[in-house]
Amino acid sequence: MTDHAALLSVAREAVAKATGIIRSMTSFSVAAKGDRDMVTDVDLAVEDAVREFLARETPEIGILGEERGHQGDENLWWALDPVDGTANFARGIPLCGVSLGLVDGLKSTVAAISLPFLDVTYTAAEGQGAYAGEERLQASKATKLSDAIVSIGDFAVGEGAEVKNRVRMALLAELGGRVQRVRFLGSAAIDLAWVAHGKLDASVILANKPWDTMAGVLLVREAGGVVVDTDGGDHTVRSAATIAVGAGLRDEIVAAIARVHG
Repeated sequence: MTDHAALLSVAREAVAKATGIIRSMTSFSVAAKGDRDMVTDVDLAVEDAVREFLARETPEIGILGEERGHQGDENLWWALDPVDGTANFARGIPLCGVSLGLVDGLKSTVAAISLPFLDVTYTAAEGQGAYAGEERLQASKATKLSDAIVSIGDFAVGEGAEVKNRVRMALLAELGGRVQRVRFLGSAAIDLAWVAHGKLDASVILANKPWDTMAGVLLVREAGGVVVDTDGGDHTVRSAATIAVGAGLRDEIVAAIARVHG
C-alpha cells in the first residue's frame, strides 16, 4: 500500500528545492523548442535537480518531466512540470509554478504545487483534503454562471493549432457572454490550484498534459470540486481535456462545452 503521507513529505521537499532554484537564478537564457514554445535554463535546472532528488528518495517510482521525458515505472510515477507558465516566467510575470503529482494507475494521489513568486505552496493527498500552507481549501459553491469567474487554458500551438483554436474561440464566445469574467492566466497549475482555493469557479483546459494537470486535478477533488473530460466523464490521465469546476456549476460548464463541440 502506498504511504501517501510519506510521499507528500517528499513532494513538499521537492517543490521547495525547485522554488529555491527558481528564486536564485536571476539571469537565464531562453530557447525555442517548437512553434511559439520555449524553454529556459531554469526549467532544465529545476527538472534535473528534482529528478535527482526523487530518484534518491523514491527510486521505485518512475518520473515524467516536461523537459526530459519518462523514466522508470509506468504505473506509479511522478508528473513534473519544473516551471509551469514558462512564457510568463520569461517575461517577468509572476504567474508560474512548480507542479508535482504522483500518478497511480490513471489518477493522481499526491500533489504539491509551489508558486515561487506568490509565496504559497498547495498540497494534497488522496482522502486527506487539499491545503494552501496550513489552510484547508474549499472549492467554489457557486451555482450560477453569471456569478462565476472562469479561466480558459492557453490556445494551442504547433501542428493542428488552427483547428483546435476554433473550438477555443467558440468557447470564449460562449462563456464570455454568460459568466461574470473570463481569465487567461497562462499556467494550468495556477488555474487548477485556484479552482481548489475557490478563487476561480471553474477552469477549462482543452488539453491534458500530465505534468501540467495531474497535481492540480487532485487539489480540486480534495477541495470538493470535480474534474471531468469534455464529455462530462471522470477525468483521468488519459483524458483529452481537463475541466475543473465547483460542483454546483458542473452541469452548466459541461453543457457549454457540449454546445461548442456540437
